[in-house]
Amino acid sequence: MTSQTQENTPDKHNLEAQAARKVTLIGALVNALNGILKILVGFWANSHALVADGIHSFSDLFSDILVLGASHFGRQKADSDHPYGHDRYETLATLILGAILIAVAGALIWDSISRLLTPGAIVIPGAIALVVAVASVLSKEWIYHYTLRIARKINSKLLEANAWHHRTDSLSSIVVFVAVGGALLGFPWLDQVAAILVGLMVARIGVQLIWDSLKELVDTALPEEETHKIRTAALSIPGVRGVHHLRTRTMGSRSLLDIHLQVAPHVSVSEGHEIGVWVARHLRDEFEHISDVTFHIDPEDDAETDNPDPDTMLPLRPDVQALLNQRWQGDSLYEKPHQTTLHYLELQIDVDLFYRVDQLPIEEVEQLELRLKERATDLPWLRAVRVWVGV
Repeated sequence: MTSQTQENTPDKHNLEAQAARKVTLIGALVNALNGILKILVGFWANSHALVADGIHSFSDLFSDILVLGASHFGRQKADSDHPYGHDRYETLATLILGAILIAVAGALIWDSISRLLTPGAIVIPGAIALVVAVASVLSKEWIYHYTLRIARKINSKLLEANAWHHRTDSLSSIVVFVAVGGALLGFPWLDQVAAILVGLMVARIGVQLIWDSLKELVDTALPEEETHKIRTAALSIPGVRGVHHLRTRTMGSRSLLDIHLQVAPHVSVSEGHEIGVWVARHLRDEFEHISDVTFHIDPEDDAETDNPDPDTMLPLRPDVQALLNQRWQGDSLYEKPHQTTLHYLELQIDVDLFYRVDQLPIEEVEQLELRLKERATDLPWLRAVRVWVGV
């Protein structure tokens, strides 16, 4: 089993961290200004929906602070305590962010329902609330597109989640605009209904963030379509005969995978390893999100026997050589070879014995093979004995 990990260069790592920090700070400034303006104008203009939207903006501000911290720690390089990196700091932050959104949404919905059910609690908002709602839509749409572009550029799920958080604020401001306009036209209850709708939108995003984070924390596999593409890419490398036990998982913006590669049964260990190195390199080049590839080289498809019964496991080299020497030492033609190669195939063992010309005449090879096989017929795991003579 060999693991191939791709590390970001320090310059690239720093640039990504700087880009994430810059866009998050700009978003935090926009959210702070929007939150203050909405709440002040909302109270002054008697718009409960605008106040609710202002609280939503402040929840965005808190999420920006969370993103700053998670991006800083989550993009640090792997160390001895965290050999796979720190990406799940981002996952944890996304989980917390989702919980906060649900809590804020619950408070907004509860307060709005209470006002709807309380006689005299509903008042008509002022027209200035419309202006603030429009300004919020424009500013939040801009920061949404900006954040999403940076998130996709550096492949950050946390930043992308924060971008969609900005988008919910934009959508909620549209709802507020419609509600305030309806209230001014004689439907004052629309302002409270809009606040409830805003709360439901915020809660939906929170649930989605939590669900996605939980799937990552329990090592949910990549989508089947993506797994199929990875399998096809691995099979395109010369020397790969099959792929099985392909397992995938995600950590933040990165994907990690374990893969078993079937190669020709008699290739050397070094050639099999080199084939695996080429597969790992190709997968990382083909799929930018893959950073860690652990590959296992198999001489045959062992998908059904990868976890065998201990009682049926084949002996290792020391025991094999000891048992064979016991049976072959009395043979007049047998002489200890300068190299012995064992091939574990189909739950049996093939034994290749390599001799120099001065050790064994070529014309006696076939006879020696037959005699050695006959003298070891009581070993159920011995499938074939081959004798090779060379310089």
